[in-house]
Amino acid sequence: MSALKDQIRADLKEAMKAKEKERTGTIRMLLAAIQTAETEGSKHEVDDAEIQKIIAREIKKRRESADIYKTNGRDDLADAELAEAGILEAYQPKQLDDQELAKLIDEAIAETGAESMAQMGQVMKAATAKAAGRADGKRLSEAVKARLS
Repeated sequence: MSALKDQIRADLKEAMKAKEKERTGTIRMLLAAIQTAETEGSKHEVDDAEIQKIIAREIKKRRESADIYKTNGRDDLADAELAEAGILEAYQPKQLDDQELAKLIDEAIAETGAESMAQMGQVMKAATAKAAGRADGKRLSEAVKARLS
């Protein structure tokens, strides 16, 4: 069993004992998503890298939902979604700040030799590999567009 999954289960027990309703629900949802991934297709144990991808996907879902709720004037629901995303972010590696992200993108552009937006796909592929979960795809994409234009 992966160390990250063990940590998540331990955090669930801790949240239940502390009667933290929101945190307990969010962690249960995460464990359900992990279990779904394990039983999809051929049964297999997910490793830490796959769990990180699941967490990133769940955070993205929460942020997108929050944006939709805010657009429709439901700030209470948006705040709940953002709170869940905040709980999930605790399981992600430290995110890159703007300066580190710019350096990473410069390295990716140098590696690929890209000079225009036509090579954005190549730069994104290299930058995503270098970021390794430490930067959101949307944030990466915006930064690459800014550098290439």
